[in-house]
Amino acid sequence: MYECMTETTTAPTGVDGQAARCRFCAAPLAFTMVDLGKSPLCQTMLSRSQLNEMEAFYPLHVYVCGECALVQLEEYVSPEDIFSDYNYFSSFSDSWLDHAQRYVRDMTQRFGLNPSSQVVELASNDGYLLQYFVERGIPVLGIEPAANVAEAAKAKGVKTIVEFFDAKLGKRLADEGRRADLLLGKNVLAQVPDINSFVAGMKPLLAENGVITIEFPSLFTLIDANEFDTIYHEHFSYFSFTSACRIFEAHGLYIWDVEELPTHGGSLRIFGCHAGARARTERAKAMLDYEQGRGVDDLATYASFGRQIERTKRRLLSFLIDAKDRGKTVVGYGAPGKGNTLLNYCGIRTDFLDYTVDRSPAKHGRFLPGTHIPVYEPERIFETRPDYVLILPWNLRDEISKQMSGISEWGGRFVVPIPDVEVIGG
Repeated sequence: MYECMTETTTAPTGVDGQAARCRFCAAPLAFTMVDLGKSPLCQTMLSRSQLNEMEAFYPLHVYVCGECALVQLEEYVSPEDIFSDYNYFSSFSDSWLDHAQRYVRDMTQRFGLNPSSQVVELASNDGYLLQYFVERGIPVLGIEPAANVAEAAKAKGVKTIVEFFDAKLGKRLADEGRRADLLLGKNVLAQVPDINSFVAGMKPLLAENGVITIEFPSLFTLIDANEFDTIYHEHFSYFSFTSACRIFEAHGLYIWDVEELPTHGGSLRIFGCHAGARARTERAKAMLDYEQGRGVDDLATYASFGRQIERTKRRLLSFLIDAKDRGKTVVGYGAPGKGNTLLNYCGIRTDFLDYTVDRSPAKHGRFLPGTHIPVYEPERIFETRPDYVLILPWNLRDEISKQMSGISEWGGRFVVPIPDVEVIGG
């Protein structure tokens, strides 16, 4: 399949002792995109009593399938272990709520949704998005595996099923008479190890003339913008538009349109339907052509990513070493999954980062996995007046720098680590 072959690795061995295979096409995985060493589960916040206990670390070794071009991690931990009790609540990001509101407005207008329509969201989190459909009187159903997060959605009036979505659940809901006029998922596709069952479940649940919209971080943006910290165990796969089209078409669904979004550092929103229901737009055709031109099916496209990441690690550590040698104080803002990948890969602990803060009360008084950096409420920054604030959710740099603009009163400055180390303010 590949025009330019790079040196192959030894085929990895899966957790069952068998050779690891692509989660979509089952071809053996033999080609490395990047190896970030070993890291703990990024959303597993620790209590103080857990700090002296053994902590599990798993390989962050990313492969690209030589047959279908799906970029992926192996599955070391089941989704039940990761998502059944989750520490991520979407509603704590103002910019993400704005994104959700715009989505509801645009999709309602574009597809003529009304009180007789049915909207279903896969991995609906705390009802951050479906609440806006509820306000418009449009019936909704959220499907969310994390019981603690689903409770927050129910409190907003969002009807929610606490289950993992798969082919069986999709069929069961369809047999119960539920058919979605709009079936959506935001940043969930990457978090599904059994991608075939997940996508297969959408087909029976989708109404005859229904529309699917799925958003995921763009693989080529990840490469171009050096967004290696978005690689973590909770993300099992990383999609190009081409690989997404192949997966959906294998299950009787058709991707007919695509939009490029600024969210999460650069994402794609794909539009799906039943095969034969709609014609592919010129925009979607152009995206497929672009990715072919970029070498989506050429291993050489992925070969230099590891060297690029190593340069970023050296630059960030050089900045922190220099700051500490000058007697400066550095703290973090945010406790996102991407931040934990960055900190663990670079070996940044409390010797470099005194603490970090987060708006989510569920994270206060806890410690980051692996690095054991303590997490406090944002007000602590104004109490300790650090010289630098490292923005770990760099995709929210504008929102955070606006919220925390008061650090300029004592000459504090922000540091953004991705795509390259940048000091702003002051």
